[in-house]
Amino acid sequence: MHAAVASMIRRPRLLLALLAVLGAAPGFAANRVLINAKVFTANPLQPYADAVAIRDGRVLAVGNRSEVTAAAGAGAEVIDLAGRALVPGLIDSHIHAVWGGVVSLLSTDVKNELASVGELGPIAAEAKRSGRGMSGDVLVISGIPLAIWSHNDELNALFNAPAYADQPVFLHGMDGHTGWANAALRKRAGLTAAYLRGLTEGHRKYFGFGANFAPNGFAVDEGLEIIDKKIPPPDAAKNLAGAEAAVNYLHSLGITSWLDPGVDAAMLTAYRELSVAGKLTAHVAALIIVKPNDQHPLDETLALQKQFANVPGLTVPGIKVFADGVVEYPSQTAAMTAPYAKTGKTGDLLFDPKRFADVCIEADKRGLLVHVHAIGDRAVHESLNGIEAARKANGPNALPHTITHLQFIQPTDIRRFKELGVIASYQLLWASADTDTIDLVQPYVDPAIYPWQYPARSLLNAGGMIAGASDWFVSSPNPFLAIYQAETRRGGKGVLDANEDMPREAMLYAYTRNAAIAMKQLAEVGSIEPGKQADFAVLDRDVLTISPEALKDTRVLRTMVAGQWVYTAP
Repeated sequence: MHAAVASMIRRPRLLLALLAVLGAAPGFAANRVLINAKVFTANPLQPYADAVAIRDGRVLAVGNRSEVTAAAGAGAEVIDLAGRALVPGLIDSHIHAVWGGVVSLLSTDVKNELASVGELGPIAAEAKRSGRGMSGDVLVISGIPLAIWSHNDELNALFNAPAYADQPVFLHGMDGHTGWANAALRKRAGLTAAYLRGLTEGHRKYFGFGANFAPNGFAVDEGLEIIDKKIPPPDAAKNLAGAEAAVNYLHSLGITSWLDPGVDAAMLTAYRELSVAGKLTAHVAALIIVKPNDQHPLDETLALQKQFANVPGLTVPGIKVFADGVVEYPSQTAAMTAPYAKTGKTGDLLFDPKRFADVCIEADKRGLLVHVHAIGDRAVHESLNGIEAARKANGPNALPHTITHLQFIQPTDIRRFKELGVIASYQLLWASADTDTIDLVQPYVDPAIYPWQYPARSLLNAGGMIAGASDWFVSSPNPFLAIYQAETRRGGKGVLDANEDMPREAMLYAYTRNAAIAMKQLAEVGSIEPGKQADFAVLDRDVLTISPEALKDTRVLRTMVAGQWVYTAP
């Protein structure tokens, strides 16, 4: 026996073949070849291929069938994809996965699909009966369309009726920045006329109220903090269940990696427990929220980075900063260079520009990514200024700082993305001509600024890099719906500036290579190249050639992570 083993060690191919027959020990895997595929590699030097070979969870070779089969060697398992499309595992550069799992998959979420306040009655009753809507003893319904906030009288009539007199109710807006509390929850939170009367005008503007400062239940951004404190957060078990549900759901969409901005220790713990259980079949780059005006804004990030180091599948590569809020009426907290018409608001820049620049310089010096939420054109401008300060102070480097959302950009700032090496993490599913971009925005935004809404093509033409993103749970994480929307910009009210449409292939790069760069993982994932992890999605149609209407119905048939199938369509 010992002699036989020694002989096999001298013949490694025979050893690999034998281990494959016996079931293979860890560290060994039979070679596998995927043939007869329409491969989009996201490698600009070799964007298309017919076949891919895999060894030990990594890409061995890419090319035509004969050369790939030869590289794999005799005895490789051959999988015929019958002409199906094969793309790199898709990557979302801004997605709240753990929270999305908890809110969208395990709780009550109307997903922005609500025509009237009246529809909330039976939804709320079922959410309470089933328990899906309960956070402690508070009934929570998420995904409320923003247009509902113009119907406060109806909300108060429904949720302050006798049936809800002792039942705290919270409605969470689909944008994640707005919400509404009924009288029972307002009382618990201390949200009274006396409280509002005692606030400065600068803080009072985050609340909705009527005569004599009587609160009507609506709140945005800072105003939600007093309410959030009275809503019990998910416990560890629910966070873990949400994380696992999110991983499985995202795999069904072909998503194998993502950047999760704004996690806390509880969410990081959920990711770690999932990893320990062998269920974190993804690459996750998690970012910590910092407030530049704090005295030591990076301390928590550095501590959590150390605490959660060496967790397979998880990195903590940087920070997230909020530059402003949201633009839609009645919120209007996005920082704009011109006042909102009719209301006179200008939005809120949530940091002192000098303090933000200092944070960017220090984070950049420490190798931390800076990822900024910026929606208004002033917020985008000041975010670019802060990153520019870091580039000047520390010299050019490869750190892919990002700005996300980018609903409005000044034309003179568009070229700065390329100049500063800043990635635009774009949720282009939102680039639709509908109520949220027209009715709730156009009457209020300066006419000189309004046309520059989601100017993706202008940014691309100026050499900027765009990474695909969803902001799920705020909106659908389906990449193909977003690619369709980026290409067509169609909505129920027409087309949102056809000049800003995105080419199909550019969007495929956005959801693969570019998003991998945004999360500092390009060496591992983001394209199908020799040496990289074998993360793939098999699709039911050729997404490079079909019509836009056919594209949005694309289905993922199988998803592979590190050479193993983690999802197969029913």
